[in-house]
Amino acid sequence: MIPLEDARTHVLDRCVALATETIAIDDALGLVLVEPVRSTGPIPPFDNTAMDGFALRAADVETAPVALDVVGTIAAGARPDVEVGEGQAVRIMTGAPVPPGADAIVMVELTDFDEAAATVRVAESVPVGNHIRPAGDDLSPDAIVFEAGTELSPAHLGVCTSVGAYEVVARRRPRVGVISTGDELVDGPGPLEIGQIRDSNRHTLLALVSSMGATGVDLGVVPDDEEAIRAAMLDAAAECDAVVTSGGVSMGDFDYVKKVLDEIADMRWMQVAIKPAKPLAFGTIGTTPVFGLPGNPVSSMVSFELFAKPGIRALMGHESPILAPLVGRAAVELGRRPDGKTHFARVEAQPGEDGVFEARFSGGQGSHQLSAMANGNALAIVPDGDGISAGEPVELILRDWP
Repeated sequence: MIPLEDARTHVLDRCVALATETIAIDDALGLVLVEPVRSTGPIPPFDNTAMDGFALRAADVETAPVALDVVGTIAAGARPDVEVGEGQAVRIMTGAPVPPGADAIVMVELTDFDEAAATVRVAESVPVGNHIRPAGDDLSPDAIVFEAGTELSPAHLGVCTSVGAYEVVARRRPRVGVISTGDELVDGPGPLEIGQIRDSNRHTLLALVSSMGATGVDLGVVPDDEEAIRAAMLDAAAECDAVVTSGGVSMGDFDYVKKVLDEIADMRWMQVAIKPAKPLAFGTIGTTPVFGLPGNPVSSMVSFELFAKPGIRALMGHESPILAPLVGRAAVELGRRPDGKTHFARVEAQPGEDGVFEARFSGGQGSHQLSAMANGNALAIVPDGDGISAGEPVELILRDWP
């Protein structure tokens, strides 16, 4: 068996960041910037009000309560067409530009507006600058908004459009082909014959690929036929930036996938010191990474988390392809036996009263028991030994936020 970190290093050394592209902002979610985003002007671009209320001169309400003449109204999106003079106020809506002469906003809750008389009674004094958002308060002109290496979230996209960056230079989105092989696999809801199983792994892996911001390419099920497998693998490597398969990687497996990949790819067949997901095949067809994951459903998902996900993140240009685990604590004993492997227990992790995540088994721990993965949201890293006692620290790989 080889250590987990050695297997990861082997994978990451062969997953090279993809080329850069100029990408429309609405297509950039989850991508990694190659060039920084800069503001083209101040944000906000003009002094504006943070409240519905009245724009006025702070000096005029020092002796509040006081009545002022209302000389206009400014809605959001309107250009000010009036200047605020001594003893005057302008009715103003949130986001509207502050009119000339005004240096403060009093919120509507502190006023009594007499529309017929065009006067407003202000109940309290306010300081200069009250409820005014100055131009450039968020971003100054030509400021670096986001550095290269930033992964673009929905909030990032909103900021980009606010500064006029409707295109960004980023690593292109990888296309990851997912393929299943085997005469025993059936895709569909119909009844199963003896010896048949439904192809759950392909659907799971496609969803995992999509959830991390890559594009999953469904390459379907290929029968146990050497030429069909060869053609499918070569087509996948030509069409996609990475290929993921499941099954046929264990010691002693008799599988056409092994024979074909040994002929057309530079493969390494590994036994990694982990449980589940000990068997791993990884290599390249040309420059296209190929991840051969175990066939057991849980093992396939764990192997994806530990190897395929970091590899795909490296293709996407992430500076830290391996996400650091979160330190929580065991809510119950996470028992195991010494076997020379690191165990990845399927757990449910929820924040305790002190905010620390507490982990407990989410179901059966067999490599075929996919429901425990579905019922849990994390993998607990249990080092070789007798396990982790209740209350002790445990490292957690969060798959979903609770």
